[in-house]
Amino acid sequence: MNILVFNSGSSSVKTRLFDMPSERLIASCQVEKIGQDDATFSDGKNQTIIPAPDHTAAIAYLCNHLDISPDDIQAVGHRVVQGGEKFIEATCITPEIEREIDALKTFAPLHTPPNMAGIRAGQTIIPNAMHVAVFDTAFHQTMPEYAYRYAIPTSYYTQDHIRRYGFHGTSHRYVSERATQMLDHPFTGITCHLGNGCSITAIKDGQSIDTSMGFTPLEGVAMGTRSGDIDPAVVLNLARKLGIEKTDHLLNRESGLLGLSEKSNDLRELLAFANKGDAKSQLALNVFTYRIKKYIGSYLAVLGQIDGIIFTGGIGENSPDIRLCILANLEPLGIHLNPTQNAACMGQEATLSTETSSIKIFVIPTDEERLIARETYRLASV
Repeated sequence: MNILVFNSGSSSVKTRLFDMPSERLIASCQVEKIGQDDATFSDGKNQTIIPAPDHTAAIAYLCNHLDISPDDIQAVGHRVVQGGEKFIEATCITPEIEREIDALKTFAPLHTPPNMAGIRAGQTIIPNAMHVAVFDTAFHQTMPEYAYRYAIPTSYYTQDHIRRYGFHGTSHRYVSERATQMLDHPFTGITCHLGNGCSITAIKDGQSIDTSMGFTPLEGVAMGTRSGDIDPAVVLNLARKLGIEKTDHLLNRESGLLGLSEKSNDLRELLAFANKGDAKSQLALNVFTYRIKKYIGSYLAVLGQIDGIIFTGGIGENSPDIRLCILANLEPLGIHLNPTQNAACMGQEATLSTETSSIKIFVIPTDEERLIARETYRLASV
């Protein structure tokens, strides 16, 4: 069965074509800068400027490049960031389901519109395939109520559905399932998805029981441009001074590593600046690693005995320096990093703990599109 996966952002679409159930990757490509004059297609080898005024045009171009007829694609999997409380697993997209996903855009105004644009474009270009929505939030629907509820009046939860939802669920689920395979029993531990967006998840017997992101992806650790955890009174103070829209932009687009360093949200650039003695870049790195360390410590307290800690995402998989800073001085907790193995690990699956470490340290590259393909195949093959 040919399964096509779409990951649609506000100005980009990434796609991967899988032969299922073997999971053989047939092709991978993407379009960026949708809606701009310099929209760009790339397939890992070549890069071309193309006409892509909207998602429909971008997806049509991708399908043409894949050199496969839409009639030969049996199912299409779509990444959807916000599934609310209703969608606890992957779901076949019907007109009613589409309306329900669209209604959730108030919870994820930056993510749901491009997700919906991708779904509608995919249905237009590949009308005869089954279309499946795979939700980032679904993996975290196993959190207990005391973990996902905010301490605000109950009516705001029951009527307005304000609660912690968590995100990056497909990534946390993928790496925890891979760890389960490696350990030969359900994984209990902490997964650290570290990229421009970052989230930490506590997993018990393969199920999410707490995660750092909340009602939106703004909560949690400091990120590339997001502030992460902040006193709500600061938000109120900023809103009085700047207004709601400017405050929203400041906290989501101008904060985090960028705001602290005043130079970049790219961790690689900040490491280079810090190595040259730039104090603000070093402070940004210190805040970043310190807050991740705090989440690891708190989740150790929540979980008790754990199998391991997993690093994934662009930073988690490729930055030995950041892993070293996060795990420094955690030896009394049974976490012992092998510095030689850590320094050598750049993007490949590896175990980085010493033989004496009671808690294993893993790097497991994430593959959200592969998990989406698995979920899509599961529904399409029934």
